[in-house]
Amino acid sequence: MKASTMTAVVHTRLVHDTHRRASTVLAEAAANPAASGTALAELRDFLVAHLDSHHKSEDDVLWPMIEELAPGIAEPLTRLSAEHDQLEAALEALAAASVDAPGRTALVDAAVAVRDLVHAHLENEEPVLLPALSQHVSDEAWDDFARQVRATTPGVGAHLLVGFLEQVGTPEDVEIILRDMPAPLRAELRDQAQETLGRLTAAG
Repeated sequence: MKASTMTAVVHTRLVHDTHRRASTVLAEAAANPAASGTALAELRDFLVAHLDSHHKSEDDVLWPMIEELAPGIAEPLTRLSAEHDQLEAALEALAAASVDAPGRTALVDAAVAVRDLVHAHLENEEPVLLPALSQHVSDEAWDDFARQVRATTPGVGAHLLVGFLEQVGTPEDVEIILRDMPAPLRAELRDQAQETLGRLTAAG
């Protein structure tokens, strides 16, 4: 695998693993009566905003780019976009669920639905996307896409993005995504993420 496409694959795996981890933590924390409602709202809002932005960047930018480079891949990408639509509906339900309602039943149900859809979707997406990135996407094309992603990434839950990336990736891999973030800011966000996550896993 070329070094350029290695970056694309590592970046993509890290983002996917962050979504897996964040959706799992939310589903578990929603069912924890001792979890802070404020912290639940932070994580819920982070997950909704970042998944929505991620899927739109794939549908609107990455898929068309890959289709130009890899003829014949349009059909599986169309199927993946249909799964994005299913996730969008589940994210809307999650965004509407109260973190303060007794029992948090709607939140638990919505968080579990999003978690299950995210995990299933990524199992379908990675066998299509990762080989396409490694075989067809150049350094320049990936850099252009990554710049667009950085410009449109929501500011919601920046601390959780740092926290989850550092949970799921090696320091070397995380540096690929966070290399432009000043070290003092990264440390501050890491501490903030640990505090938020601690309030989600509090013992009852």
